[in-house]
Order: sequence, then structure tokens, then C-alpha cells
Amino acid sequence: MAKKKAVKRKNSPNSGSKEKLPKKWQAAPLKGSFMATAMLGFLISAYWVYPQSFNYGLTFMLVFTLMFIASFISMTKAPAVNERY
Repeated sequence: MAKKKAVKRKNSPNSGSKEKLPKKWQAAPLKGSFMATAMLGFLISAYWVYPQSFNYGLTFMLVFTLMFIASFISMTKAPAVNERY
């Protein structure tokens, strides 16, 4: 029988390098226009789309509500970004 050769493996990004991975979840900073779009979209969906079509109106209101919640979480949990550059 032939001898097995020792194969040297390269380090993969997941093996042993823990300093590159974030230790904790961080929210991405979102622009203020994202929140404004969420509020305006909800109002338009509630007053214009919902009376025309129940399913589409409810779906759009749900999507814009989730956008507003995401922007609110981003506003409170995201790290401060210096925009002086």
C-alpha cells in the first residue's frame, strides 16, 4: 500500500480567526429619508390603496410599518457615524 502524504491546509476564513467577526449584532445606520418614505407610504396606503383593494392596502401598510420599525431600531441602536468628510 502507498503511504498517505500529509496535506497542508490553508486557513479558511471560518477556522480560528475570531477577531474579524463582530462580537455582537449592530444595526445599520439608515437615512432619515427612509423613515419619511415609510410614514408617507403608510399614509398613502391607508387613504388611497386600502379603500381600492383590501389585500394590497393591507400588504403595503404592513411593509411600510416594518420599514418604520426598522428605521426606528436603526435610529436607537446604530453606531454614530461622523459625516464631516
